[in-house]
Amino acid sequence: MRLNEIRDNSGATRPRKRVGRGMASGTGKTSAKGMKGQKSRSGVSLLGFEGGQMPLYRRLPKRGFNNIFAKKYSVVNLSAVQKFIDAGKLDSSKPVDAEALREAGLFKRIRDGVRLLGTGELKAKLDIKVSGASKSAIAAVEKAGGTVTLLAPVKSEAKAEGKSKKASQEES
Repeated sequence: MRLNEIRDNSGATRPRKRVGRGMASGTGKTSAKGMKGQKSRSGVSLLGFEGGQMPLYRRLPKRGFNNIFAKKYSVVNLSAVQKFIDAGKLDSSKPVDAEALREAGLFKRIRDGVRLLGTGELKAKLDIKVSGASKSAIAAVEKAGGTVTLLAPVKSEAKAEGKSKKASQEES
């Protein structure tokens, strides 16, 4: 067998059907789309249409809302921090901040900050700087002899500039 002799099995591929190429082809005039109407045109979208019956997405009530201003924190449990210290991926002698936790591999993206939760037990003495922490996490870190520093949320520069422009306009 040679590379130039390799081919598909007979019947494995079929030629593309060319529609709208005259009456003799069998798919002329309407291009195998039937008669007239919405479905014979391009760009038709009938998803959710139930033949005039009230569609399901309108029969069901709306519940709740999605807060677009909510902060999305990367969540870290104390058990995971202790496991990474035991594995040698996290140095307990240096201050532990969001960047150190990310480099250790506890999460991929920092997002709006890091929130420390109290699930698990912490044995190492740590200096932790995070955006948020639960009461149980703070108590567990302090029990182990460490400290938790809560950082102020970072304000975006665009918002700060907009507020300073408004203040300068009001003064003049």
